[in-house]
Amino acid sequence: MRISVSSDMDEPVARALVAELERRGHEVAPHGALRAGDDPQWAACSEAAAREVAAGRADQAVVCCWTGTGASIAANKVPGVRAALCTDAYTADGARRWNDANVLALSLRLTSEPLLKEILDAWFAGEPSDDAEDRENVARVGRLDGGGASTAGE
Repeated sequence: MRISVSSDMDEPVARALVAELERRGHEVAPHGALRAGDDPQWAACSEAAAREVAAGRADQAVVCCWTGTGASIAANKVPGVRAALCTDAYTADGARRWNDANVLALSLRLTSEPLLKEILDAWFAGEPSDDAEDRENVARVGRLDGGGASTAGE
């Protein structure tokens, strides 16, 4: 699987993320502080990673900043991206299952290397739900990308 990875800082956990993804057999496309000469600002590098997913050049992405919040906000501005800020394995599993998330956002401050592995285990083991209600919620989010409004009870 091709995974686009961005970080606004060259932190040990960001380097551990790249190494762990490669150890798991993924092809990693680095952005931001992880690639020499790239724009390391969280908004720019998160957008770049998310755009690779939206364009089909990456299967998924992992975006990182100090809290993970800014990276997730920037990634979610790209149409077709469903980024989820995950601080534990349960949240990562739910993001894949109920939200069909295709971008994982991580906090460089909160994520230790052991926790990183737990989150990645849950993320990659998670499968999107086949439940009709879950699929409709994901479809509704997709309609928001095109500026489509929905009304309560739709």
